[in-house]
Amino acid sequence: MDTFAAGGKTVTVFQGDEPGAPIIYLNTFAEGGQKVFEALQTLGAPPVTLAAISGLDWNRDMAPWDSPPAFKNAEPCTGGADDYLRVLTQEIVPAAEKKIPVHPHWRGIAGYSLAGLFALYSVYQTDMFSRVGSISGSLWYPGIREYAVSREPKRRPDCMYFSLGDKESKTRNALLKHVRKNTEELCAFYRAEKIDAVFRLNAGNHYDCAAERTAAGIFWLLSR
Repeated sequence: MDTFAAGGKTVTVFQGDEPGAPIIYLNTFAEGGQKVFEALQTLGAPPVTLAAISGLDWNRDMAPWDSPPAFKNAEPCTGGADDYLRVLTQEIVPAAEKKIPVHPHWRGIAGYSLAGLFALYSVYQTDMFSRVGSISGSLWYPGIREYAVSREPKRRPDCMYFSLGDKESKTRNALLKHVRKNTEELCAFYRAEKIDAVFRLNAGNHYDCAAERTAAGIFWLLSR
């Protein structure tokens, strides 16, 4: 494990056991990377290097464009994803990959909640990532479904993983109640485009078993 600062964020690299192992970039909270990496070991996942980025301004860094508060008393989202993506691709990725001895076989990007939204959005802005994990992704976000189906990714993903908790859409919240419909429709759209994409429904609400759900998604990406 190697922790350092880059682009104003904290980056922790958990190196895989195999030279050239794929690398997954995971936008997360502090300690989130450790929990996901341990959960991957518990699952017996194939060798992987996990680069966990924390210290994020979530409602800005992960948001593709401005959006009003999703909850009462919540802060609005102020679209700073493009700015953060430049930091990620130009500063964080090069710094992280200097820490590993052999260039990775491929790069993926994954995230939970708003970071799952960002993971999907990122492939429309950069060709750096070939596999995508949107775990309990905030795909209720206004305009994201329309954005994704009307544009071409910068690089056609090799595979894409989507998941949700089965209680996440069971809400009166006018925004959040669309999350399952949007997620299933996006997954179906990519499958129709002949991309290897899957949707998994997990038991529970949005905040249940985040590390385990994230590890399950990354495991799937590694197993393709």
